[in-house]
Amino acid sequence: MKQFLSFVIKEAKHILRDKRTMLILFGMPVVLMFIFGFAITTDVKNVRTVVVTSQMDHLTQQAVERLAVSEYFIITKTVSTPSEAEYLIRSQKADMAVVFANDFASKKNGIQFIVDGSDPNMSQQWVAYAQQTIATASPSVPSVAGKQGSGASQLALHTSLLYNPQMKSAYNFVPAIMGMLLMLVCAMMTSISIVREKERGTMEVLLVSPIRPLMVIIAKAVPYLVLAFCILIVILLMARFVMGVPLAGSLFWIIAVSTLYILLALSLGLLISNIAETQLVALLMSAMMLLIPVVMLSGMLFPVESMPRVLQWLAAVIPPRYYIQAMRKLMIMGVGIADVMQEVVILFVMTAFFLTIALKKFNVRLQ
Repeated sequence: MKQFLSFVIKEAKHILRDKRTMLILFGMPVVLMFIFGFAITTDVKNVRTVVVTSQMDHLTQQAVERLAVSEYFIITKTVSTPSEAEYLIRSQKADMAVVFANDFASKKNGIQFIVDGSDPNMSQQWVAYAQQTIATASPSVPSVAGKQGSGASQLALHTSLLYNPQMKSAYNFVPAIMGMLLMLVCAMMTSISIVREKERGTMEVLLVSPIRPLMVIIAKAVPYLVLAFCILIVILLMARFVMGVPLAGSLFWIIAVSTLYILLALSLGLLISNIAETQLVALLMSAMMLLIPVVMLSGMLFPVESMPRVLQWLAAVIPPRYYIQAMRKLMIMGVGIADVMQEVVILFVMTAFFLTIALKKFNVRLQ
């Protein structure tokens, strides 16, 4: 045990001496949290809105005032016909128009949205935010009609948004950033660390030391395990006190599931280190096998359910997908461990699978 601890301390000192590695390990989480939390956001703000009405009755005035005072919309103009509003949108002078029917006050019905549909996702969010705002002002209004381009559809006005009533994008991005960062730190950095020893010819020296070869590999992984926990704590603190993302679920289970995921990432790092012969190859393999799939196929940015069937099959074997799903349920929804048991079981099976292959391949290389 004393020899094992000496190897762990040696590797920890090597990591701490490398200022570039420390900058990546602790600078990247902070930078990405700020980028995804504040810069890359799908939050609705300052939507240029045109009001279309031929008469400003009390109920209409109330709805317009609610739109104007909210942080989501800016009332740029009031016109009398939908064609004028459509012209303003086509001229890039407005993003959305809210059309009130002439008998809106008497019938408490008849609202239409004309929306710039060049970005379908954002246009749907604009309509959803407008619905919520108008519903708060006029709860007796039963329905509205939404128009994007030339089509019209009926939309329910009374919408109750659970877990994220303000529709903050940080609620979606923070669990995704956790999945991406823990995977990259544990897998990429571990694989590069072991391959670096092979490149320098020092791995053979370590393997012939009194300590068993497997313990050498574990000793090199332990510092990254500790660093991963530090990064996890930093992310959770930033999420709670900087981004305002709640930790609705049990902190114990959040850390427990994260530990399982970290072990999975370390297993992948060990597997990559057994395949790669140089740090460059390890870095490229990590990028192709981890970074790109995590960003594109894990549900971090795009819903998996909306992808083509073939990509959904590929996404089914991406480990971060299940971790991100579990974190969103535990952190945002506040569910218990029983409600994420499916994701936990899949992560456990994947961990056992990758660890078994990695250790078996490692033993073969030793022979």
